Amino acid sequence: MYTTFYDLKERPFEITPDPQFLYLSESHREGLAHLVYSVKERKGFTVITGEVGTGKTTLIQTLLSRLDGKTRTAFVFNPNLGSTDFLQYVCRDFGLSGQNRSKGQAISRLHNFLLDCYARDEKAVLIIDEAQNLDPGLLEEVRLLTNLETPKSKLLQVILVGQPELNRVIDDPRFRQLKQRISLRYHMRPLNEGEMKKYIIYRLIKAGAGDTRLFTPKALRRIFRYSKGIPRLVNVLCDNALLNGYAEEQKMVGDRIIREVIQSLDGGESQKRKNLHLFAASLIGISCLLGVVLLWRLGIFRSLGLQAAQAINGMQDILQRVHDWAFGRILG
Repeated sequence: MYTTFYDLKERPFEITPDPQFLYLSESHREGLAHLVYSVKERKGFTVITGEVGTGKTTLIQTLLSRLDGKTRTAFVFNPNLGSTDFLQYVCRDFGLSGQNRSKGQAISRLHNFLLDCYARDEKAVLIIDEAQNLDPGLLEEVRLLTNLETPKSKLLQVILVGQPELNRVIDDPRFRQLKQRISLRYHMRPLNEGEMKKYIIYRLIKAGAGDTRLFTPKALRRIFRYSKGIPRLVNVLCDNALLNGYAEEQKMVGDRIIREVIQSLDGGESQKRKNLHLFAASLIGISCLLGVVLLWRLGIFRSLGLQAAQAINGMQDILQRVHDWAFGRILG
């Protein structure tokens, strides 16, 4: 929708894990290096963790795009499976035809497949995304799969990718045998402010932008404060901001548009309306206080035989109506 307006060939801030748009910050470069090294050197177990939206799945897709024909892979993106279903899924993703009627049959076929790969000097890699969701029993099944080995080499490499909760699972004493088998372990960090600015420029260039100055410096600072350097949040914020900028025919996105997008994403009322509410409440509060003092000084409460507290309570409905009227007048 806004691509033509900003002279872009495609939308630069999609949240899909497209390797073409991977910006290699220091953390992402190190994470990818860990993945490539683990596959190349047959490192057995590798664990990559990071906060939601830091680009872990994009790294996986980048790794898969760089593997040669001598590497066979199975990619499990939803590990919420029973052990038998999990093994059958892995067999199918490795390209093993036929149906495994039992867990034992699946393990046997997988073992034979891995031996064939070893004989052909091929690598077999099992990648599990969202691994923090693995059932403890299934995680133990995964560990047992790495028992398939020759005297000199592991037949299956396993890469576990997940959120920081995965570290707590692995550090549980129940999984000490698994932890001892982990050869490489890396935690991805969010972008710092400088990296985030380069990230935005990089994606704009990849999308065909001739001029990458689509966001003012103040807007970029607010984007970083809100996103805290999480790439997915940066994408969501920038995509919505460009859409709003297009709607307002603004060739450069400023701080005001970013603030409005943040308010919309958070689902809250605008700051302007909040300020008006506070102003109206303060105005009515002061008016009520002055009115009560005046009535008390005139002796009206005493002449009617009412206590001050009772009189104030009786005025609540009137005060609410006055508040609504005043607020309506302020909104104009």
